[in-house]
Amino acid sequence: MTNEVENIVVLDFGSQYSQLIARRIRECNVYSKILPFNAPAEKIKAENPSGIILSGGPASVYAENSPKCDKDIFNLGIPVLGICYGLQLMIHTLGGKVASSNAREYGKAIVRAKNHDRLFEGLGEEIQVWMSHGDKVLQLPEGFVPVAETDNTEYAAINLPGKNFYGIQFHPEVVHTPRGKEFISNFCHKICGCSGNWTMRNFIETALEDIKNTVGDKNVILGLSGGVDSSVAAALISKAIGEQLTCIFVNNGVLRKNEAERVQQLYRDNFKLNFVYVDATDRFLDKLADVNDPERKRKIIGNEFVEVFDHAASEIDNVAFLAQGTTYPDVIESVPIDGNPAAMIKSHHNVGGLPEKMKLKLLEPLSRLFKDEVREVGKELGLPHDVVMRQPFPGPGLAVRHIGALTRETIAILQEADSIVVEEMKKADLYYKTWQAFAVFLPVRSVGVMGDERTYDYAIALRAVESSDGMTADWVKLPYELLERISSRIINEVRGVNRVVYDITSKPPGTIEWE
Repeated sequence: MTNEVENIVVLDFGSQYSQLIARRIRECNVYSKILPFNAPAEKIKAENPSGIILSGGPASVYAENSPKCDKDIFNLGIPVLGICYGLQLMIHTLGGKVASSNAREYGKAIVRAKNHDRLFEGLGEEIQVWMSHGDKVLQLPEGFVPVAETDNTEYAAINLPGKNFYGIQFHPEVVHTPRGKEFISNFCHKICGCSGNWTMRNFIETALEDIKNTVGDKNVILGLSGGVDSSVAAALISKAIGEQLTCIFVNNGVLRKNEAERVQQLYRDNFKLNFVYVDATDRFLDKLADVNDPERKRKIIGNEFVEVFDHAASEIDNVAFLAQGTTYPDVIESVPIDGNPAAMIKSHHNVGGLPEKMKLKLLEPLSRLFKDEVREVGKELGLPHDVVMRQPFPGPGLAVRHIGALTRETIAILQEADSIVVEEMKKADLYYKTWQAFAVFLPVRSVGVMGDERTYDYAIALRAVESSDGMTADWVKLPYELLERISSRIINEVRGVNRVVYDITSKPPGTIEWE
């Protein structure tokens, strides 16, 4: 981003919610950038931030190997907000005392504001918040004052007057703090002085300039899947460099039913792109045969994907970049970023399945956007509604919705079942109102009765979730009539299935995809 764009730097101490903090800042029309917890103060200063937020984290600040920030960030003259662990780190670093608490505070709490602090402006005297901590501030550093309390702690929020240092023990970034966005907004606008000049149009202008400068006179190939992310990436890169971009659509054998035909028709008829179709079905399915482990599936698909692109690149002159529609959740969940101590959840084929010696450089213009932001970019670029609003589809395709080793027969079963789910969700006018709805193949056979005959066939699980960014999700209470219709159609129309179940697990503790 350019220095003209106001931004808030988030230092990540391993919290699973760091990306949500960044997201809430962006909702205030302020750009946010996540840096590792140990980023040097000079590097942070170079970002020209209007403020700094210290994220939460799983560690205890008094532990020997707990993540610490550069102490000099408190000498930059920039407002700082510490959230949970971030508050405790600020206290610990500046001379206060933090210790383990006998009364761990987890879940809903009521914060009582006092001193009419700017952070609480417009929020009233009592605010419902969400707590998650086992440590407690025992003593404030010199000059700090408490500005809010709960029944469990008198230091639910603190401030160092004159320095614009703030700390809150609760999490304003999660939905369980109903007015959390107002806390973030107060920090960004009232304390940091941001006017809120960052929009998706602003992002597009900057991204186009960055793509041009990065690519230069080289050519780019992009893996076009037909999903939202790769489509928006294609439109954005094409707008920046035109015919220097070649989009390659690879049929890996684990796509949705009729997906190859749909994508070819869509992009050849509606987009002015260099388009190449590669049918690698047999190549992928042969490599995936007898593979049960989901991580191995992802790695195999990632490696094969790149090899196909390396071959395609050899037939196109001057290719130096492989473009992907990688988004922020892909990056955050896949690998620790720049020393982030957060644990890996799972790899994605975008970022976790690429071989170390890949011949092409990666170009990922959407890698700092959340899904809803990607959709906004797509709308700004004029992409069709059914492309922009299409439900997310995993890079490894149906391979991660097929539990256990797959065969051509069982993938076909899953494709048919999935097609019915999508069709019925659209008929019920719920497809575009739901984050994701899909079928999962279970390699479990059970006894059934169809007609007057005994069957011993597979089970299909249905999954439907609501989310705004893919980082957290709740299962959808689909109408019983719709579930009944989907179940009936799958059992009657998909040979090899005699049982349908519904997954009612939220994220966390589960993930959206089964593998």
